[in-house]
Amino acid sequence: MTTALAPAGYTVLPFAAMLLAIAICPLALPNFWESNRNKLVVAGVLGAPILVAYVVRDPRALVHMAQDYVSFIVLLAGLYVISGGILLTGDLRATPLTNAAFLALGAVLASFIGTTGASMLLIRALLQTNRERTRVRHTVVFFIFVVSNIGGMLTPLGDPPLFLGYLAGVPFAWTFRLWPQWLTMTLALIALYVAWDAREFAREPITALRRDRTTFEPLRLRGRLNLAWLGGVVLAVAFLHAPWREVAILAMAAASIHLTPPTIRQANRFTSYPIVEVAVLFFGIFLTMIPALELLRVRGSELGVREPWQFFWASGILSSFLDNAPTYLTFLALGQGLGLAREIVGVPEAILAAISVGSVAMGANSYIGNAPNFMVKAIAEEAGVRMPSFFGYMAYSIGVLIPLFVVVTLLFFR
Repeated sequence: MTTALAPAGYTVLPFAAMLLAIAICPLALPNFWESNRNKLVVAGVLGAPILVAYVVRDPRALVHMAQDYVSFIVLLAGLYVISGGILLTGDLRATPLTNAAFLALGAVLASFIGTTGASMLLIRALLQTNRERTRVRHTVVFFIFVVSNIGGMLTPLGDPPLFLGYLAGVPFAWTFRLWPQWLTMTLALIALYVAWDAREFAREPITALRRDRTTFEPLRLRGRLNLAWLGGVVLAVAFLHAPWREVAILAMAAASIHLTPPTIRQANRFTSYPIVEVAVLFFGIFLTMIPALELLRVRGSELGVREPWQFFWASGILSSFLDNAPTYLTFLALGQGLGLAREIVGVPEAILAAISVGSVAMGANSYIGNAPNFMVKAIAEEAGVRMPSFFGYMAYSIGVLIPLFVVVTLLFFR
């Protein structure tokens, strides 16, 4: 491919506008943006010029985009529906080690049932366990760091960017090679959390600690059959190809809805709103990013981003404020345009690792970096936890995560 075949620079404007809308509208126009119908209007208006242009220019690109979009949404919807049929309840003693066990469990589950699934499964039980305590904010913040983001690094099921990489040709098992980065960050954050929570635990009022000791309810898991369906999704993604993969996932999601008692989903406050929101937004993202990805593949070498550490920080910083799934694809296309060693899907393995870790891990830097972040915040506030503001949360992430990412850079991406 030559630069003569590259789309014009102005064709990326709808993509940029779509990402800016996702980042800014929840803060600037919360009432307008709350409606999925309004999101669909924005996505349709911004995507229409690209749709018309590629019907004429390259209809095969639209077909390829549509196939990836359907696979992406079916996987997310399947995981969301099935995990919504699992209810974990209980009220353990809210010690630092108990809370750390929740984080560790979530860090493992996130890679297999998705960061959204693991977050929704564990957050209410964690809040129930800590309801007698008065100092809980930091626990929810670390939960977002570990369970809603960094935990989902080991499989394509863990976080949307990795699944898009799988659809682009990254082998299913390749992400297991990210275990050193996953383990380093997870252990560091849990160790820091234990020290932090031990200090906060010592400052709790005596009456709060007494209530915590006397109020105990063992953990109880309902909807266990859905664990089998989740295992089936893993097998479908690992061993089946489109369209049988999507058919199998939809069949298991339908079985989950049919066989799970409705009271479980009611207790989980399960609704279709979040997955409809994702479907609407990613319709606009997938459509508008077609020329942006094509342009990066053709002219990406002109940007000067070539080293793994540059990809780690560039993809990570954008993932902090824009959606990490299109950010991943953007930098993957950039790497493919550099003409370097084509080890995995047209890029060196070190660069693919840097993009993957940066996109997944740095989604924790802000509330808008990854979809579960805001969901966990909303559930915590509903339970009476006074969560940090947008910039207050970033004070936590800058103080805790940025030094950790510097260490990760020195250890793995120099």
